[in-house]
Amino acid sequence: MDFSDRVSTLAPEGAYAVLEKATTLEALGKDIIHLEIGQPDFQTFKNITRAGIKAINEGFTRYTPSAGIKTLREVIAQDAGDRRDTNISPSQVVVCPGAKPALFFPTLALIEPGDEVIYPDPGFPTYRAMIEVAGGVPVPVPLLEEKNFGFDLDVFNQLINEKTHLVVINSPSNPTGGVMGQADLEHIANLAMEYDFWVLSDEIYSRLVYSERVPSITAIPGMQARTIICDGFSKTFAMTGWRLGYGIMPESLAEKVSLLLTHSVGCTASFTQIAGIEAIQGDQDQVETVVSEYKKRRDILVNGLNNLPGIHCQLPEGAFYAFPNITSFGHGSDWLAEYLLDKADVALLPGTSFGKHGEGYLRLCFANSVEKIILALDRIRVALDSL
Repeated sequence: MDFSDRVSTLAPEGAYAVLEKATTLEALGKDIIHLEIGQPDFQTFKNITRAGIKAINEGFTRYTPSAGIKTLREVIAQDAGDRRDTNISPSQVVVCPGAKPALFFPTLALIEPGDEVIYPDPGFPTYRAMIEVAGGVPVPVPLLEEKNFGFDLDVFNQLINEKTHLVVINSPSNPTGGVMGQADLEHIANLAMEYDFWVLSDEIYSRLVYSERVPSITAIPGMQARTIICDGFSKTFAMTGWRLGYGIMPESLAEKVSLLLTHSVGCTASFTQIAGIEAIQGDQDQVETVVSEYKKRRDILVNGLNNLPGIHCQLPEGAFYAFPNITSFGHGSDWLAEYLLDKADVALLPGTSFGKHGEGYLRLCFANSVEKIILALDRIRVALDSL
């Protein structure tokens, strides 16, 4: 069967492939510890769930405007602006069924065949997929451990040219947990204005941070007019299955993205949007409690990894991933991840699931209980001792 070029390079996300194998092993009686999927292990906050159920009972089960319910857009604009020290208009907000459309659709709206798009490697696999589907040329920039998994700005400077039309950044980062500092963001912003390219800033983990608040490039003077923010509710509020995300962008681009939503998914579920209003306006102490728990788990996991002979792991500043260096074992990331699933019953991801520069690393998600994390570390130690 012949398929179009735009889908010829699409591949599954590594996390789902490992999850499938892990669940198959569980069906055979194996006790698998899941550190592969980037999903909170706690339930959606009760006040949010109640708001969603109430909305269904009150009849919020019909079509909405493609860009989202007016009240939710207003609430997002106020909250997102306050968190980023900038003014955002509701007309700049586009509500989506999940955050991925806020990555895909702006890319489709901006990229012509042959346009170059710079993106982080290792990075979220959807970045490369959306660039290729749009007909763009994917240009990876390495995230280096010795630079705290920030952009290699020397390489970045060399990659920028007149064909560069979009740069994707992700802070805090999946898979590294790295955070881009203000100086790096200003460097990228200066080049964006010099070379007239857009920036797509994936900020889905912006509230899952363990020290200072993460800066946003959109707050830099002149950048709001050329920046798209991608954010959502899945990670912060454990709403992965609710499918609720949003993009923030210049109004003219928001109009085009709304049209793409109209002709693809139509709109986002109305009761989900009502729940989103409660998520933002409800008790935020719950978020702080969860972040505190993640921090405790992070410290246990990273300390445990660093106590394993042959492994060293930087302390992630955000998100809920550890990205340990395993180059000393002399095996590729794919081989070692497979080995640990088979021999230690621990499901985790090879760094190569996030690009070629992820070779030599593994990604472990610490959105799991302290007890499971400690058990996983014990199992990994035994398995590595047998190498």
